[in-house]
Amino acid sequence: MQNKYELLDALDNAKPVKMWTKGVPVEADAKVQLSRLAQMPFIYKHVAVMPDVHVGKGSTIGSVFATTGAIIPAAVGVDIGCGMMAAKTTLTASDLPDNLFSIRSAIEQAVPHGRTNNGGRGDRGAWAHPPIDVLRVWQDLFDEFVKITDKHPRLAKTNNVTHLGTLGGGNHFVEICLDEQGSVWIMLHSGSRGVGNSIGTQFIELAKEDMRVHQVNLPEKDLSYLSEGTQHYDDYVEAVGWAQKFALKNREVMMTNVIEAIRTIITKPFETHIEAINCHHNYVQKEHHFGKDVMLTRKGAVSAKKGQLGIIPGSMGAKSFIVRGLGNPESFESCSHGAGRIMSRTAAKAAFTVEDQVRSTEGVECRKDADVIDEIPMAYKDIDSVMEAQNDLVEVLYTLKQVVCVKG
Repeated sequence: MQNKYELLDALDNAKPVKMWTKGVPVEADAKVQLSRLAQMPFIYKHVAVMPDVHVGKGSTIGSVFATTGAIIPAAVGVDIGCGMMAAKTTLTASDLPDNLFSIRSAIEQAVPHGRTNNGGRGDRGAWAHPPIDVLRVWQDLFDEFVKITDKHPRLAKTNNVTHLGTLGGGNHFVEICLDEQGSVWIMLHSGSRGVGNSIGTQFIELAKEDMRVHQVNLPEKDLSYLSEGTQHYDDYVEAVGWAQKFALKNREVMMTNVIEAIRTIITKPFETHIEAINCHHNYVQKEHHFGKDVMLTRKGAVSAKKGQLGIIPGSMGAKSFIVRGLGNPESFESCSHGAGRIMSRTAAKAAFTVEDQVRSTEGVECRKDADVIDEIPMAYKDIDSVMEAQNDLVEVLYTLKQVVCVKG
């Protein structure tokens, strides 16, 4: 299939910027941010831009780029390892109760979500006393975490084990969905929670300090980088890799607890993980592209290697997709991670009402109050247009529609 990208008019001395954005809006500030990123001397080949692109910190959300000799911590961000997990079950729509509130309530009781007391004592989004299954998983992460905190003691005083198996807030969610054949899927979205945020924040600060010490001029300060061969670079690669492991485990623990919660409501025996995917969409790792080993940053993008399964969620009230990668080398074998916002959370809260939220999520058992208006579907790009713009990157296997959505 012919590539569908367009080239951005970039600044002088910048690498090419290839954009899979035909038919979807791209804000002017995002184009400026992409041009600045493409000027960095360690960018390899080009910057690939997904159709859900919008302004972010460090780099646009929905951008993929390879680097040699450096990493930009702010481009990876503070929600390290944020991503999706989905599992198909043997249940069908007819097995669900008529009143789906019971399922939503059971999930909300099984998975800590949201944030209260500024994340302090009694925060409903953390475990007061982590259960045995959480502590067991934490043991697999603990030794490596100690090595990291020995070098960076501040990171020991974070929400780590108390956030393992918890959802968070914002655009993180747990959903029960139906595919075209009426099969029930469980889908969730979260990352490395408080400990990942602290790791990201610490190394963003260290990168900025390195830039000040070495008097490096940058197009913008959030492009501060860590140079390969330095202690900070090595420590970051270790810490970010651990945070990405934490994020994978976090989603697995939540999925287990959601399944058990559903079993308390639906007594019919059922199997799960008939097909299952657990994928990051906010991370950095070593990969091989265009004949070279590179560090590849996907900020709001999913790996879409040939034959690889991925998840592209819509918004509350919109469709989501289970996809198979086509392995397009020009996108660094990547695709979008969702629909992408077209307005900020503040703008959405100013533009829409609770009544708008109720209408736009009709048929979905979910919160419909003022605190979730920022997640209203109209704050996002049209998911069908986003999928059309990247049909040379992925093929759709399943189209999902949520019937239950739990938000933080």
